[in-house]
Amino acid sequence: MFFKSIKLYKDKEIELDNFVSEIVRFGYENVKAVSEEGDFSRRGGIIDIFPLTFECPIRIELFDNIVESIYSYDINTGEKLVSHDVMIILPKRETGKYKLEKDISVFNEEVPIDYFVDLNKGDYIVHVKYGIGKFQGVKRLKDKKGNYEKYLCIEYADKEKLYVPYRDMHLVQKFIGIEGRVPKIYKLGSKQWDKIKKKTKEKIWNLAGELLELQAKRSVLKGYSFSKDTDWQRKLEEEFPYEETPGQIRANVEVKRDMESIHPMDRLLCGDVGYGKTEVALRAAFKAVMDNKQVAMLVPTTILAEQHFYTFSERLSSFPVNIKMLSRFISSSEQKDILNLIKHRKVDIIIGTHRLLSDDIRFKNLGLVIIDEEQRFGVKHKEKLKHLRLLVDILTLTATPIPRTLYMSLMGVKNMSIIDTPPKDRIPISTMVTEFDEDLIKRAVLHEVKRGGQIYFVHNRVYDIEDVAAKLKKLLPDIKIGISHGQMANKDLEKVILDFLKKKIDLLVTTTIIQSGIDIPNVNTLIVDRADTFGLGDLYQLKGRVGRFKQKAYAYLLVPQKKAVLTESTKKRLKAIQKHTELGAGFKIAMKDLMIRGAGNLLGPEQHGYIMNVGFDLYCRLLREAVSNLAVSSSQAYPEIMHVVK
Repeated sequence: MFFKSIKLYKDKEIELDNFVSEIVRFGYENVKAVSEEGDFSRRGGIIDIFPLTFECPIRIELFDNIVESIYSYDINTGEKLVSHDVMIILPKRETGKYKLEKDISVFNEEVPIDYFVDLNKGDYIVHVKYGIGKFQGVKRLKDKKGNYEKYLCIEYADKEKLYVPYRDMHLVQKFIGIEGRVPKIYKLGSKQWDKIKKKTKEKIWNLAGELLELQAKRSVLKGYSFSKDTDWQRKLEEEFPYEETPGQIRANVEVKRDMESIHPMDRLLCGDVGYGKTEVALRAAFKAVMDNKQVAMLVPTTILAEQHFYTFSERLSSFPVNIKMLSRFISSSEQKDILNLIKHRKVDIIIGTHRLLSDDIRFKNLGLVIIDEEQRFGVKHKEKLKHLRLLVDILTLTATPIPRTLYMSLMGVKNMSIIDTPPKDRIPISTMVTEFDEDLIKRAVLHEVKRGGQIYFVHNRVYDIEDVAAKLKKLLPDIKIGISHGQMANKDLEKVILDFLKKKIDLLVTTTIIQSGIDIPNVNTLIVDRADTFGLGDLYQLKGRVGRFKQKAYAYLLVPQKKAVLTESTKKRLKAIQKHTELGAGFKIAMKDLMIRGAGNLLGPEQHGYIMNVGFDLYCRLLREAVSNLAVSSSQAYPEIMHVVK
């Protein structure tokens, strides 16, 4: 059984009549004044609703068909309590055939995360009040009135069982701990669980302070408040050659609101590969330039730097904006000239690799830093970025957020925008996990070439990549094959990529150098050799290199023959990447990766024991509670800090 849901977003359009019909279908009752769970009331452009599992009712205010505000309010006084950007409404009753899956709001979905996964019999599960047990399925039992109701069955030590009614599902989450380690299960009603929760709460307090420290400093050190949009800004946005998606529009609004705030922006923009994150970043960069601020865009690879430089230069060609690039494709003498131009503010937007974090870079008036795929940078670079976050607005772009960034966003310590709407006419990628098979490779390549397309063959080991290319040439004698990898000389790498762009090459044997940024519409078949050696996020990024336009795309993930045994976690990764082929699955992939690898590497080894004791979800709840309490107690010293936890 799974719960369908209604999701509402601030500043997004809804059809009011359809919304009301849907919540009635969900079992909500239209009343004069909301008083208990399951009630709703409509007065013109205002809807009050008391969703299941919420402690307070919610008020939705509309301007025409746009959701102008969403906030919880005191049921007795009507006083506004907390504003929200999103809310998720669960059905009061079943609305069809369901399987067991949770879709709960990421809301102050009480519950930090939505797992997007099935709950299977035998899985470890955490009940907030009673602790960790094993899920034993769904049972139909009679209640006190003689009516049958569905319950989750959880087994504890000594085969004791707890039956949890569906109305209390918000108290239950699937256990996420550390890969390969089994959680401790206690007797039902044992005081051990309360002791563990208490001890974990105490240890979490210091971490809560650490998480708030940076945000507190950013709140007190007032940043630059960017001006409202100019006429040129509107002209730029009108020139966008594609139809904006609702997700892009929402992200644009949120980013601009942050930039216009007095507090430095630190926003994560999470959107699937090809969903339009670059355009949102470009508009933010232009907005900064309109206020005479400089912009630095930091990217993980030289190829991505080149791609972004081309995109920005083309989109901003009709405006007096000076854009430069710093990467290993640029000669030393050119780099020296560019550094001098940056120093004297004769460069508005600089796009580059980690070269931008070098000590010899001096900005005249830096106002915005855009980071593309932060997980690709090393620890040393991230420390410099941490320092930058105290000084300027930061916008981080990602298709599959790293666990720590995702976690901080879900916790509310970092702001997050999600572009969840696919571009028009985008088609999901057909994904196949299969054993290495030369006949399959041959058929896939010839099929793509026959329809006029090109192919990526990813082999992520430089030492034998030429041998692999030679074998493919023998297998496919009429196919033009090229090689690219990060250890090639700059001119050679640039030439092979250019030849591929010009269709002088049919099949490019490459490493993961193409993982971020290569955007070639004609490439619509991807073959990944030894897919079992890649992380889930890496596979998803690679898959995103194809299927970016209207042409049907294919991804073949090759694993060794049966004689090579795959680990359980590898099987789970491959199963997940094959399962989540739907458009917009990047966020789900990140969550699934977190579940497969466990939460142990999230906050460092010192937190392993506490995550194992209570599970990741409850750990998040306790930490969020500590963050909120600490913020409130610190509000006299740092009054601005309260915006962090709203």
